[in-house]
Amino acid sequence: MTTDLASMDAVDQARLVRDGEATPLELVDAAIARIEATNPEINAVIFPTFEKARDAARGSIPDGPFRGVPFLVKDLGMTTAGDPYCQGSNFLKEAGWVAPTDSHLATKLRAAGFILCGRTNTPEWGTLPTTEPLAFGATRNPWDVEHSAGGSSGGSSAAVAAGMVPVAQGGDGGGSLRVPASACGIVGLKPSRGRVSPGPDIGDPLFGLNIQGVMSRTVRDTAAVMDCISGPMPGDARAVSALDRPLAEEVGANPGALRIGCYFDGSAFDVTTHPDCVAATQDAAELLGSLGHKVEEAHPAAMEEAEVRQRAVAMWSVAAAMHLDHWSPALGRTVEVEEVEPHNQILVNLGRSLSATDFHAAREWLYAWTRRMQTWWEEDGWDLLLTPTMAQPPPRLGELTSTDDDPGRGMRGAIDIVPFTQPFNITGQPGISLPLHWNEGGLPIGVQLVAGFGREDLLIRVAAQLEAARPWANRRPPVFA
Repeated sequence: MTTDLASMDAVDQARLVRDGEATPLELVDAAIARIEATNPEINAVIFPTFEKARDAARGSIPDGPFRGVPFLVKDLGMTTAGDPYCQGSNFLKEAGWVAPTDSHLATKLRAAGFILCGRTNTPEWGTLPTTEPLAFGATRNPWDVEHSAGGSSGGSSAAVAAGMVPVAQGGDGGGSLRVPASACGIVGLKPSRGRVSPGPDIGDPLFGLNIQGVMSRTVRDTAAVMDCISGPMPGDARAVSALDRPLAEEVGANPGALRIGCYFDGSAFDVTTHPDCVAATQDAAELLGSLGHKVEEAHPAAMEEAEVRQRAVAMWSVAAAMHLDHWSPALGRTVEVEEVEPHNQILVNLGRSLSATDFHAAREWLYAWTRRMQTWWEEDGWDLLLTPTMAQPPPRLGELTSTDDDPGRGMRGAIDIVPFTQPFNITGQPGISLPLHWNEGGLPIGVQLVAGFGREDLLIRVAAQLEAARPWANRRPPVFA
């Protein structure tokens, strides 16, 4: 084929198959070639499934909207039957653990016609905003291989940015879709809580903080794939009202003149936002104003409540303790806390030190805080909040890793990265990171838009409007397939 598949989004690749201009096997073979050529430089794909992908492409593929399009999945949060599943952990890697079932998300992606080509790198348990697990090594940023691709969906974001595949799956428990999307210059949408089913093996991931989604280079890809994976499944613990129409129909729709608050710095979080991130957000605010929106500096007062960080750590630490305990019966032996990375040992031990009443009190406090936050959208009349996605540019590799001598180093550094993303894992609201800015060093600097609960439609309308005003999809990193 003479078509530049690496530069085509998933919608266009699917059109090639529908129009008879390409076969699924040709798309898959081309993606495999791109992965093989590019992965040694950035270490995004840790478990290739190439022969299974070729077999699927030769077989009977569901006649979904993405029939024959290759994709990748993060090795955390979504299982694919018969494939390795390690969550960035060395003890699962050494055990050779293989997932016995497809998650609901995998089933929906396969029904849409996607063909899985491999699993991507992630930090252990997704607890750091950089992808540098001891088990699999660092994923490198295609824009500068000395820098982090973000985390925890760093392998997926790097793979999409480098042109391996047009879309890849990821998950977000504190910014893990939006942060790596920002770091790698692509689109990352965190859906509303309950929009995507976590089942059948997971009931309420991270006590509602975590949600699965996708990463892409175009807003229309994100919208169209979300249409394929959204919707409740039987027995889901959480749900959100269905949208009025498919998100794909929101691309190009007029959002009207919106009231948008913007928050440039991290003073509410006791974090200093880097000038590059402030400049990117100010520039986005000016662009939104030029498109007819009313933009002014404003944010929910509840964001200033410092106690939220302590309460959120309680959720993460109890989840870590439960997670470690889960694997002992699964592996048929006791998995010791010393078998996980130093920062996760801190979380496990903290989680084990909290009582049930401590945990419940923290959860109830966060429910009340969520209500205080959401009144800004629901009662005060704001449509969107604009912030930096990350408070710092993509860090150099090694800056956010923990060591035996300083096990808390990674988590302390993480605080300076995720103050703008984590609040909306707590509230469950949808947020999107858009690649509107690059700094003088050539690194992407994303901006975040947050809508009211259940309003992905509004995010997609405005994201598409910004994409049309300042297109980014044709920008290419130095490492590109």
